[in-house]
Amino acid sequence: MPRYFFHTRIGGELLPDSEGRQLRDPDHAWNVARTTIREILAARGKQASLLGAIMEVTDDCGEIVLEFPFAEAIIDPPGAPE
Repeated sequence: MPRYFFHTRIGGELLPDSEGRQLRDPDHAWNVARTTIREILAARGKQASLLGAIMEVTDDCGEIVLEFPFAEAIIDPPGAPE
């Protein structure tokens, strides 16, 4: 299984994920990123700068697989159960 790294960018600062997680595919990485962001916002949501943060998910080669804005994690995707 491929390894994905979940780095957080807040403004000009990058908080790297040096361990990563082995996941089956980019769709699984998207779900993990969304869940992680929601957990961060629940714990520290009063920090306004977090809504402007982005989670950058990279693969083993350091290539960006997806960029997930924190603000988008609070929106349910189309077709999600209510």
